[in-house]
Amino acid sequence: MEGRSLISGRLLSTLAGVAACGSSLASALSPPVIDCHYGTIHGTLSPFRGGDKAFVYKGIPYAQPPTGANRWTKVGGPSLWGTLNATEFGPQCAQTISDAGIFSSGKTTTSEDCLYLNVWTPAYKNQTNMTSKKLPVLFWIYGGRFTGGSGDVKTYDGTGLAQKDIIVVTINYRLGPFGFLAHPELSAESGHNSSGNYGILDQQAALHWVNENIQLFGGDPNQITVGGQSAGSASALDVMWSPLAEGLAEGIISESGARGPHDPMTGTVATSYRTKAAAEKQGVEFLKELNVTSISQLRNVSMETLLEYDSLSDTIWEGTPFYNLSDAFMEPPMWRPNIDGYVFTANYAESLRNNSHADIPILTGGNKDESGASPSLSYNASTYHDLFSNLFGDLSDEFFALYPGSNTTEASQSAKEFYRDLGRVGTWRWSIDWAAGGAKSNVYTYYFTHGPAENRESGAYHGSELWYTFNNIPYASYSNVTWNSDDYAVESKMANYWANFIRTGNPNGNGLPQFNPSTKTSPKTMWLGDAWGMGPITMNNKRIQFLNKWTSRLPAW
Repeated sequence: MEGRSLISGRLLSTLAGVAACGSSLASALSPPVIDCHYGTIHGTLSPFRGGDKAFVYKGIPYAQPPTGANRWTKVGGPSLWGTLNATEFGPQCAQTISDAGIFSSGKTTTSEDCLYLNVWTPAYKNQTNMTSKKLPVLFWIYGGRFTGGSGDVKTYDGTGLAQKDIIVVTINYRLGPFGFLAHPELSAESGHNSSGNYGILDQQAALHWVNENIQLFGGDPNQITVGGQSAGSASALDVMWSPLAEGLAEGIISESGARGPHDPMTGTVATSYRTKAAAEKQGVEFLKELNVTSISQLRNVSMETLLEYDSLSDTIWEGTPFYNLSDAFMEPPMWRPNIDGYVFTANYAESLRNNSHADIPILTGGNKDESGASPSLSYNASTYHDLFSNLFGDLSDEFFALYPGSNTTEASQSAKEFYRDLGRVGTWRWSIDWAAGGAKSNVYTYYFTHGPAENRESGAYHGSELWYTFNNIPYASYSNVTWNSDDYAVESKMANYWANFIRTGNPNGNGLPQFNPSTKTSPKTMWLGDAWGMGPITMNNKRIQFLNKWTSRLPAW
């Protein structure tokens, strides 16, 4: 296996204090050896939080390498490894520009052989009867528009949550053309007449592995919450939509996540889906671009050549008013899931309408300064009027009455308020559609408002909540910044809300401000960060009516 370190059982047998899982160890802080079907797994202490708060097992293979003839296939389980020295992260999946380039763990190796996962546990003082501990599990899926990211990103380090008796699992999954190429030939050879969802199949394979093995680490396979942010948020929701993942999760955390099917933001980023026909057509054009005539030939094209095309975007907004507002309504990544009839049998709107999804608790929301609402957003009155008149057409007078823009200051503020209202209303709308389809579980929606020290001038930007929800400041920091008392107070509350939800499907507890589920009769969401408590989804209820009227005219994405 590329990038892995295997050591002999003879050498390990000489290490003082090492014993099989469940045995007494010489040192209370020696990670227990995990003995699973594939072999033994030897971990290490996490260096964070004082170096004695968590054990970590890095780079555990959960599937066969998706290389050579296995490119663009649903790969099987890993080979027996005998003894695995799980002290280094596996390679990042093939990519050019990665989230890990900004939020780096120090790992620089990329490879197609990348299907590895990582497990953090509390630093158990009592290591007897490990399998009886039954701690709740967070299964985390990274973001990066399905073209970048990695499970080794420092922001996702599980030490902070493990300190709260949560098992944390992060994974790698195929990205870009390696994870999402669809083609008629691939559909024909699959046995399911489907192709293009290999990254999602990887996520599901890892989730199956965790269900089957997490008890050996002290985790409860019946209390797994799947979480993610951005593309990872869409992927977490996919666990509910896909029949192949039925019964594998007890809850979903979708950060920068669920928005109503008619909300244009649903179509603009990683939550967007392709039809099978559109995905296969794009695959045919892709082969022509590379001047190859078959999938067999394409499997011989180098990783480096394929990576030249890993950040392609689709063109769903071309020729529409959204195209002129590209800072907010960017084109979605071309390499994204499709409704193939196998991994996904219905689209987003149909699944909500028909209740054809898992009925489990959801925690979802967004951030104040994402989805177009950057603190630096600025329009003069003329530009504001032209752009939004074009967007709203015969609803323009109603829009400008609710979001006036007679000068640069007013226009810029109104544009930000529109994007923020659209986000809060869109997420609330999703929760109402969820209940309307027949789902009984609670949906908890939130609005995060605090700008972190890492980039304070950008406000509560896309992904800024992660520092706090993972209980990670300051050790996951990437620059010499000063985290203040407000940051630590936000971290304490956010991490406790998230940990409570992972434990029970309900974020409340620990003396925290009351976090109510969303309901049709109370158009509110939980404000988190600079203020705490249930708050409005707009500052004017007429805006809710307007946004519902406008989005009802739009197609479902």
